[in-house]
Amino acid sequence: MSEPTTLDTHVLQRSAEHLAERYAGVFSPETVERYVFESYATLSRTAKVRTYLASTASHFADNRLRALAQSEGKIASPVPQVLFVCVHNIGRSQIAAALLTHHAGDKVEVRSAGSLPGSEVHPLVVQALAERGIDLSGAYPKPLTDDVVRAADYVITMGCGDACPVYPGKRYLDWEIADPAAETPDGVRAIVDAIDTRVKALWDELRSAT
Repeated sequence: MSEPTTLDTHVLQRSAEHLAERYAGVFSPETVERYVFESYATLSRTAKVRTYLASTASHFADNRLRALAQSEGKIASPVPQVLFVCVHNIGRSQIAAALLTHHAGDKVEVRSAGSLPGSEVHPLVVQALAERGIDLSGAYPKPLTDDVVRAADYVITMGCGDACPVYPGKRYLDWEIADPAAETPDGVRAIVDAIDTRVKALWDELRSAT
């Protein structure tokens, strides 16, 4: 892991100041800054493209802070919180998160993560979803962190085994879905179709529950 460049440090500090304003009264500026720099350090271990690493880390820190605030009851969670988890967060969990967001819009808050995150979302996954009009160009693999698990109402694993911590009061599901990593384009499309069927059923369940 390399230290932040001078430019990245500047971006991270500016982001920490901005997020400290957003979470004023929820978290201290010191906590926010720690999350921002920890998120950078975590992503720097795996990120393939480093050009926008600082801004990506800031987005990741924001997501984690929001999840932490929700899990602690410091901010409201007005819609169901769904977390998809697979090993590398480059295929199955990214597909599921993108499809649920596509179908549900802002009526569900969706996150995804990986127990051993890879360096970039699989190009064939990006391509298969683009064919459905879903843009994954800004997506990136994220490590599984305790805060996002605690915030979730539904935790759906897709091949990560026992890596996901278990907390009471959540619904845990495990979807047996093939890994698209070694598939052909047609194979990836078939996996997207299989995940979409499950996602639509989940969305129907969430609508009925709310």
